[in-house]
Amino acid sequence: MSDKPKFEVIDRRKIKADEEQENQQSSAPQPEAVPAPPEPGGGPRLVVNEPKPEVPAEAQGELPTAPTAQESREQKAAYDASAQRLEDLVRAQNPAAGAQPPITFEHLVQQFYVSAMIQMGAGAPEGQPPRVDILGARNTIDLLGVLAQKTRGNLTEVEENTLQTVLFEVRMAFLELTNMISLQAMQPPPQGMS
Repeated sequence: MSDKPKFEVIDRRKIKADEEQENQQSSAPQPEAVPAPPEPGGGPRLVVNEPKPEVPAEAQGELPTAPTAQESREQKAAYDASAQRLEDLVRAQNPAAGAQPPITFEHLVQQFYVSAMIQMGAGAPEGQPPRVDILGARNTIDLLGVLAQKTRGNLTEVEENTLQTVLFEVRMAFLELTNMISLQAMQPPPQGMS
């Protein structure tokens, strides 16, 4: 058994390049697509993308109008009522569960922490190699950094400590993982047996 960790690195650059190529192709005039007739037997079918409608030049770059204060209040009230109905259904199925605690800033930070750690391969089922999304992990860690920057001076001491501790831990895990990846990349490939 090798002491080298085994993991899978997911490279999103290829996906982004494919999207950019599709965007360039979609800007060129294309002939009208004719839908393929459905194949009998329910097997795979050819999916034809229809051309997207042209967006007027004056509408490009404009942000959608924000909801009014009244619309926001009505939407919030409808959301709260829907969430309460869901809470009631859950408690009816499991009376011992009790009410869910309110969502706090710490929950948000914990959500980012868990996401980053899973993206770095933590929590893989035993016996399976961890799946690593190093670029996704970097984005999640950067989002935590943006959160820390934008909330500076507006957090309680406990919230600030939680955020800084999580940032430190995920950045250290990221450094360890990228160092392992760098070391593996520098090792020569194994020689095949003759």
